[in-house]
Amino acid sequence: MELELFDMHGKVACVTGASSGLGRSAATLLAKAGAKVVGVARRSDQLERWQEEAGGNTAVVIADLSDRSSLKTTANAVEAQFGPPDILINAAGINTREHADAVSDEGWDMTMNLNLAAPFFLAQAFVPAMKAKHWGRIVNFASLQSRRAFENGISYGASKGAVEQMTRAMAEAWSGHGITANALAPGFFRTELTGPVFNNPVLAERNAAQTCIGRNGEPSDLDGPLMFFCTDASAYVTGQVLFVDGGYTAK
Repeated sequence: MELELFDMHGKVACVTGASSGLGRSAATLLAKAGAKVVGVARRSDQLERWQEEAGGNTAVVIADLSDRSSLKTTANAVEAQFGPPDILINAAGINTREHADAVSDEGWDMTMNLNLAAPFFLAQAFVPAMKAKHWGRIVNFASLQSRRAFENGISYGASKGAVEQMTRAMAEAWSGHGITANALAPGFFRTELTGPVFNNPVLAERNAAQTCIGRNGEPSDLDGPLMFFCTDASAYVTGQVLFVDGGYTAK
């Protein structure tokens, strides 16, 4: 196997949700692998802290991706850093954890805008340049809730189920132009988003026991799958969802 399959040098990547959690880990990984990385998030202090820690060729764009009216402006700001991105990682997300009886208009709209609309419209904005190069990588973040219903997760689950289908539809629309679209579906990883789960030791242990491996995930467990989807190593893989969950969905 040629190591060039995983070469990131010369590539430009945009990573949403780069200020924390799995998005931050992804942005750091790509920067250390040699890509030029633009991190996008709404919290400027944490985003700038990521840039300082990541090193390499990095830039930041402060944006509220739940505001659909600003997505075109955000895309333009990303392209102004290192040029149009070759790779788009859609890691930003929100889980309002509202019971079905208590879902609000505001919570529903924010969830759908951030988890579903932002990944699509950013991809739509970047695809023309990817088509011109006949090379592009789109990596969406799906979830265990793309296929399973969890307590207080109806809005989040609906958005992540849609992300799985959107990924297939992106592949159908754009892969003939050399652009692959795939999704990672993480299991239980300790992040800001999953804080309520890990704050309950009994629940965290129950989730670990549900896996085949016997533990919850660490951010580094996503490094290999992410690099695979972002490089020539996955040139003939598109429209797929890879569950990186320690075998949670196998049991």
